[in-house]
Amino acid sequence: MKSSSEFPALRDFSRGYFHEDCIDEYGSMEAAARQFVKDADREQRKVVAHEWAEFLKSFSSVEKINEAMRAMGSACRFADLDEVEKVTRALR
Repeated sequence: MKSSSEFPALRDFSRGYFHEDCIDEYGSMEAAARQFVKDADREQRKVVAHEWAEFLKSFSSVEKINEAMRAMGSACRFADLDEVEKVTRALR
């Protein structure tokens, strides 16, 4: 598994938006990703989207994605790969 040091922008995004109050604050992980897109500048969005795409290449299951996201500081868990895809679309 790749380490969070290989994805510093994604780690910062995860800690800042996929925190323990994410669902209460945003309603969903997808909505949190959409809020990030609104809050971030163009370069930040570009880097996070790139790191997210590279990060996902390492995993074939939602369980492995959740494990790696938790290691990066995320307090949220994806329910299924459809939810992962919604976040992917939001970050594009």
